[in-house]
Amino acid sequence: MAAAADILPDGGPSAIETPAAFESLHIGSYNIHKCVGSDGKRSVSRIAEVIREMGCDTIGLQEVDSRPGPHSDSMQLEYLAKATGMQSVAGAAIIRHDREYGNALLTTRKILDVRRHDLSFRRFEPRGALEVDLDVAGSIMRIFVMHLGLLPSERRYQMRKVLQILREMPMNQPVVVLGDINEWLPLGRPLRWLNGLLGKPPWLRTFPVYAPMFALDRVWVRPTGSLLQFSVHRSKLSRRASDHFPVKAVVTPEAVPFRDRRMP
Repeated sequence: MAAAADILPDGGPSAIETPAAFESLHIGSYNIHKCVGSDGKRSVSRIAEVIREMGCDTIGLQEVDSRPGPHSDSMQLEYLAKATGMQSVAGAAIIRHDREYGNALLTTRKILDVRRHDLSFRRFEPRGALEVDLDVAGSIMRIFVMHLGLLPSERRYQMRKVLQILREMPMNQPVVVLGDINEWLPLGRPLRWLNGLLGKPPWLRTFPVYAPMFALDRVWVRPTGSLLQFSVHRSKLSRRASDHFPVKAVVTPEAVPFRDRRMP
């Protein structure tokens, strides 16, 4: 059992008393930048190795290339699933120049349900969110993966849609919301709105990898007490593989029997 400790706003890994590993969800979030690293080189195998380093059983990905193209590694999601031994779930795709990329989920857990949401705003770059129900130690845990836009007005529109989706979930539904929020200001409205609904989570700087200044990659958990650990995965390889460092968390589920999910 880990010793109790506070999760600090910015620092190394922190831990709270942790139950047995099989009872917990080990989850990460990683903007893989279409597998183009800080050195300008595209390498899906390098991203796969970082994911293996992280030791997570579930990971939400952003900027995943999911369609064949001129590069031998362009079917990135399929490659990553095979290289890590995980199942893959693709989110709604952004289509540009005959290529598709977007959010995705890799997991070793049993997948119970999948929903995809359109977060596109006006004529800006299309955006989406991926919602997946997983079996975690006999409980249903809902994973919500998103990547918000670059402009403040775009993020505010998208966060309103996200909040609407989250508010429609049962209050006793354990949920993990994660992704690249693209919110550079610590007190930006989208962050305040989501904090107001799910509680203020710990944050750590993840971008850019050569000198991390911004906590763009976040994890929210409901209920808040189920977040046991949160950290940034910093390694020699993760410093080169993408322009973002990945984050990871340990979450314990509440007992929500599968029969509750099927009730009218």
